[in-house]
Amino acid sequence: MVPELLEKYIWLINTFLRAREHGISLPELQEMWERRYDTAYSRSSFNHHREAVSQIFGIEIECDRRTNRYFIRYSDDVKDSDAASSWLINTFTVNNLLSLGKERLSGRVSVEEIPSGHKYLTSVMEAMDDNLEIRIRHRKYTGTEISEYTLRPYAVKESARRWYIVAYCVEREGMRVYGMDRIVSMEVTGRHFVMPDDFDVDTLFRNSFGVYLPDSRPEEIVFRASGKEAGYLEDLPLHCSQKVIAKDGNSVTFSIFVCPNESLVMELFRLGPRIEVLKPAHIRDVIAAMALETARLYEENVNS
Repeated sequence: MVPELLEKYIWLINTFLRAREHGISLPELQEMWERRYDTAYSRSSFNHHREAVSQIFGIEIECDRRTNRYFIRYSDDVKDSDAASSWLINTFTVNNLLSLGKERLSGRVSVEEIPSGHKYLTSVMEAMDDNLEIRIRHRKYTGTEISEYTLRPYAVKESARRWYIVAYCVEREGMRVYGMDRIVSMEVTGRHFVMPDDFDVDTLFRNSFGVYLPDSRPEEIVFRASGKEAGYLEDLPLHCSQKVIAKDGNSVTFSIFVCPNESLVMELFRLGPRIEVLKPAHIRDVIAAMALETARLYEENVNS
């Protein structure tokens, strides 16, 4: 039921974005709704949806009392002003288009299966909106053990094609991150919590890589890339702090300022030998050791 409602909110937003400042009258919208959903659309339902769109996406559907036409002010700005809302709108829009066009475009559209745990996303966001604790049963990546936790969901975060809950865990008395695709079951409790006034998820992860909570001081990591890889990294930076510090012929030297963690080391190793970590020495040494171990593994397989 909730995903169905969310799809209707997205349709409503996109309908008004296409209409731009000219807007849409209620009778026009009702006719469009009936064609789309094959059901009547009352004024009270529309007003309820307007309020939900405002609360969930922060987008106001206004009414010009002179013409009795509804509109979203400055449509182009709405699309770009809030990256999170824009991402959600675009994601659901694409998913809806893929679903509607599945038969007509059969064999012409290919998408990856993403284990994002999206089935819990809407419920978690509703709990966040009401500052309600949630109870989850969560399976670890490293085994089959299932643990139960009471969480105060402060935020949701998307990383590497997965959704995560950033929450205060009551049992562990601290901030934790839980992958939604590892949630076995979830329920929203009736217990409210007080949201910290100064919390900002982007600030929390500013010096992190991936979804690791920072547990050390950030440091500068310098690496060099050449050829196509340099171009790829300029177009799609490894981290928001990435900057170019030197260009020499076909190579480009980059730097990022982050707290080193396992995820970062694995990403730098994955890019080798197309990039070379120049400093710090301890990161360079770890990657060199991983490369030697990998080479030894393949050498043993060849000789066996």
